[in-house]
Amino acid sequence: MKKFNFRKVLDGLTASSPGSGSSSASNSGGAGSGSVHPGGTAGVLREEIQESLTSEYFQICKTVRHGFPYQPTALAFDPVQKILAIGTRTGAIRILGRPGVDCYCQHESGAAVLQLQFLINEGALVSASSDDTLHLWNLRQKRPAILHSLKFNRERITYCHLPFQSKWLYVGTERGNTHIVNIESFILSGYVIMWNKAIELSTKTHPGPVVHLSDSPRDEGKLLIGYENGTVVFWDLKSKRAELRVYYDEAIHSIDWHHEGKQFMCSHSDGSLTLWNLKSPSRPFQTTVPHGKSQREGRKSESCKPILKVEYKTCRNSEPFIIFSGGLSYDKACRRPSLTIMHGKAITVLEMDHPIVEFLTLCETPYPNECQEPYAVAVLLEKDLILVDLTQTNFPIFENPYPMDIHESPVTCTAYFADCPPDLILVLYSIGVKHKKQGYSNKEWPVSGGAWNLGAQTYPEIIITGHADGSIKFWDASAMTLQMLYKLKTSKVFEKQKVGDGKQTCEIVEEDPFAVQMIYWCPESRIFCVSGVSAYVIIYKFSRQEITTEIVSLEVRLQCDVEDIITPEPETSPPFPDLSSQLPSSRSLSGSTNTVSSEGVTKDSIPCLSVKTRPVRMPPGYQADLVIQLVWVDGEPPQQITSLSISSAYGIVAFGNCTGLVVVDFIQKTVLLSMGTIDLYRSSDLYQRQPRSPRKNKQFIAGLTELNDSPVPLELERCKSPTSGLATRTPEAAPGFYRNEMPAVRQRNQVHHLPVKGSRKLSLPTDLKADLDHVNGHCTSPTSQSCSSGKRLSSADVSKVNRWGPGRPPFRKAQSAACMEISLPVTTEEARENSYNRSRSSSISSIDKDSKEAVTALYFMESFARKNDSTVSPCLFVGTSLGMVLLISLNLPSSDEQRFTEPVMVLPSGTFLSLKGAVLTFSCMDRTGSLMQPPYEVWRDPNNTDENEKTWKRKLVMNYSTSPQETGDHQYTIICSEKQAKVFSLPSQTCLYVHNITETSFILQAEVVGMCNSACLACFCANGHIMIMSLPSLRPMLDVNYLPLTDMRIARTFCFTNEGQALYLVSPTEIQRLTYSQEMCDNIQDMLGDLFTPIETPEAQNRGFLKGLFGGSGQTFDREELFGEATAGKASRSLAQHIPGPGSIEGVKGAAGGVMGELTRARIALDERGQRLGELEEKTAGMMTSAEAFSKHAHELMLKYKDKKWYQF
Repeated sequence: MKKFNFRKVLDGLTASSPGSGSSSASNSGGAGSGSVHPGGTAGVLREEIQESLTSEYFQICKTVRHGFPYQPTALAFDPVQKILAIGTRTGAIRILGRPGVDCYCQHESGAAVLQLQFLINEGALVSASSDDTLHLWNLRQKRPAILHSLKFNRERITYCHLPFQSKWLYVGTERGNTHIVNIESFILSGYVIMWNKAIELSTKTHPGPVVHLSDSPRDEGKLLIGYENGTVVFWDLKSKRAELRVYYDEAIHSIDWHHEGKQFMCSHSDGSLTLWNLKSPSRPFQTTVPHGKSQREGRKSESCKPILKVEYKTCRNSEPFIIFSGGLSYDKACRRPSLTIMHGKAITVLEMDHPIVEFLTLCETPYPNECQEPYAVAVLLEKDLILVDLTQTNFPIFENPYPMDIHESPVTCTAYFADCPPDLILVLYSIGVKHKKQGYSNKEWPVSGGAWNLGAQTYPEIIITGHADGSIKFWDASAMTLQMLYKLKTSKVFEKQKVGDGKQTCEIVEEDPFAVQMIYWCPESRIFCVSGVSAYVIIYKFSRQEITTEIVSLEVRLQCDVEDIITPEPETSPPFPDLSSQLPSSRSLSGSTNTVSSEGVTKDSIPCLSVKTRPVRMPPGYQADLVIQLVWVDGEPPQQITSLSISSAYGIVAFGNCTGLVVVDFIQKTVLLSMGTIDLYRSSDLYQRQPRSPRKNKQFIAGLTELNDSPVPLELERCKSPTSGLATRTPEAAPGFYRNEMPAVRQRNQVHHLPVKGSRKLSLPTDLKADLDHVNGHCTSPTSQSCSSGKRLSSADVSKVNRWGPGRPPFRKAQSAACMEISLPVTTEEARENSYNRSRSSSISSIDKDSKEAVTALYFMESFARKNDSTVSPCLFVGTSLGMVLLISLNLPSSDEQRFTEPVMVLPSGTFLSLKGAVLTFSCMDRTGSLMQPPYEVWRDPNNTDENEKTWKRKLVMNYSTSPQETGDHQYTIICSEKQAKVFSLPSQTCLYVHNITETSFILQAEVVGMCNSACLACFCANGHIMIMSLPSLRPMLDVNYLPLTDMRIARTFCFTNEGQALYLVSPTEIQRLTYSQEMCDNIQDMLGDLFTPIETPEAQNRGFLKGLFGGSGQTFDREELFGEATAGKASRSLAQHIPGPGSIEGVKGAAGGVMGELTRARIALDERGQRLGELEEKTAGMMTSAEAFSKHAHELMLKYKDKKWYQF
């Protein structure tokens, strides 16, 4: 345990400016070294901060992947082990068993998986990939590994077949040849079925690729080979010749046997099914077009879409099942993809929501020559997996226990909470279970293989996902599983969109107007806050009671056009505001839409969405308490929200965007503060900041006028009061106070007016514009004043604006894309993904062009608002995209009764801190180095009549690790930006430590998290590095190049949480969880499920004497004798190359060094030594037996010739 004495460090350094000492990062963009900043008061830093975390506590490791496999291509099922495997286009394999048994493995090549084949009840899996390689996976370990690989060099693999209880794999190729591979050694046999020998010599055309391989259920020595052009060959493996051939005019897509082995069925490209009898192969025994129109006799049936696959399964007590995909009529183009089930004369068409990739019929027996008795159909769709119950006549589907619907609507944001209150999961589940869908099969999920236990990890975890349709899902993520608890639909707060309703809603948002952009959740108080892409914030409170009530809404006008503010005469303004005017005159916030006239122009203040005005029934769960909407200004939409925070203890919510900051009291339903970012600086009266002017002599596109940089004097600035129409802030008034100047203006909701810099179309899912300033002749810089068209800034006007005080550093250009909107998914999958993949550099350049200063981070905490304060008070930390940190003081009423009636004062404190790059996160530690949590209010049901008594008081938890008196001495504030992290001592505002995290890249996500009863700073960098730093010293603990940023989806969804865990959306349909805790990496094997469990293979049915005599070949077929090297010889070395896998003995011996490698090699050596000792013991026993036999024979020989004379020989 290392101790850091800040006093000794400070004493050892020479005096310099607070910003002079900083370290440079490495050229690779990884973690750099830090340096201590002198200049602080040594008396404040007397305590020694003990840091218990060391680098041995950290290691990066993937844990589990949840969701639906992205872009699936193949499906396989083990009927004995009852596990399911899904292959994907990216080379991934997901193996599923009972809930909790979910394994992910990946081909290193990344080639698409063509086919999967289980070695039934053997704990192994064969995969064929698009790079013409076969892989053998060992499933007898929790993390499957490849034992062998076989790379085909000259032919392309098209189909594979492994007979039950056989070690010889049939491989069909694109050239029409069939090869045979030994599964144990993964060596190619010399036995090859060439296409020119399989077809008749008179045939002049190539039969095409092999599309089907299967051995006869009656005779294992006969192989059925299907070619694409319609040729089927019944090959005798012993005699090496074709026993019969079948020809059909239409191409073949699939073939399946009747279990007796006398008939087989083919599906064709014209939508027909043909049934063939081996006794009469000249023509089909039966031909049907299931979905074709009936034609007159003698005429060919109408062609339909191809039947891509058919399965022919028999039952003992009923007619056989014929199940196929495709085959619909061409005149039904609007029909969705379907699966058809033919059972007797009944034909059932099951329409699917997505295209069918593959399906398998689950049967009771693994033996192909027995009556199959199908009980379910597993259907793999492009974006879903469903299982259909065949035992019921209406064919219901099974309820899927896996989280396969994460992508039901595209995920737009995520949040991860580890070690949350234990009762939350049960509460959310009890509410959510009431809204589950009905109509599922009453039988258990058929995929029930594997074994899973709870493991050592017992703390509860919750994952929250926000979606493009406005829905929010709460997931139970405890113990490496994922189960949906509760679903919330934010769109129910708003009216449905109507075309031509007069509000230009189609112009505002074309797709996904309710898309969730940010979420903030306080698990202790159960307050939930969400911001949407249409510039709204909804505050939800949790209740167990159902209510019917009206939804309260506020409308905030956030703008920067100062010339639009109605300014009364200066002499009519008193020096101080009338505080009583800030109280709402009525609790009702309804009324007509407020309009403001300026210079004879009427401008409407309308929100992007319409909140429901009628009473709304709200079921138990999360119920909307308040809706806050930014409104249009001068025909331009509001900027998207870039930061969000809420405090249940203070009853305040704050959010910001590229224009400014809004602070709302959600208890009294009033707006406390609504001003642009530049006004936050001016209101301090400590410094004045020069506006950032747009580039001069800039030529605009057609129809746009030139920008004007003329500033407006400070005395003309006006802000609207939280309870009035328009307000004027006088220069003499204290900052943050407002006066009611227009009580006659009617207000529907609280509408606030602030300067808007910029006029552009709302950047919603389909609009990710970088040109924020080329609009309508208004200046777009949030740090500059509003301009009139065609005017220039004079030098006299420039002199009116004071610069920052002496010694203040100049403002840097924005280094973040924080004020740019996250483009949300739109119409198609590709368009939605591409909209996220805008490069960060282009965003940076556009921000530099506009010089907008967005509010990027917000944080409520009991802290020191001003320098050298003696006690802590409620504060709001505000971080901007220019790296500035502002502290806003919150003056709350002292008692609970006054909190509901007295106004809350919001006062910018004048405290400024600066960093490089956009501010990402805040956190505070007390003087002992313990992490401080923001205060919160203990949850109570707001609709419980028993608790709504006058005697009830709000119960607040302040989360002091020590007593308030001790905490009030000083505290440490950790601030992390895109480029660096700093630790400040408050209230002295001394920078104790700074760490330049990266110079060549930027931080995407940063979070102060708790781990092992301590705290650390976790960062995810755009260059793929995950970095962990100790607190408060900012010593690098871990720097791993984990994942390059290939998609903005990763940046949007990556999040850290406590206990060393993190997650991100690895694909549009999957969530990848990982850990950076060494302890969890060591125990990961205990948390994962077992894929293979020892199960006895069911015995084959007794065929009986007559079936054995007349039902087929009675002799056994020895594949080893036929395909072995002794008979078939060796295959050509140039045909295929054997590659030992990392899970084989050869792979382990060739693995890189390390402790685990050494232990593995030692274990293998011990096994080999034990094997040699066993062989030696057997040889010794054999020699002893031989010696005894020799002694016995010698003794008998001696007795025989003992009494004979020499002449008797």
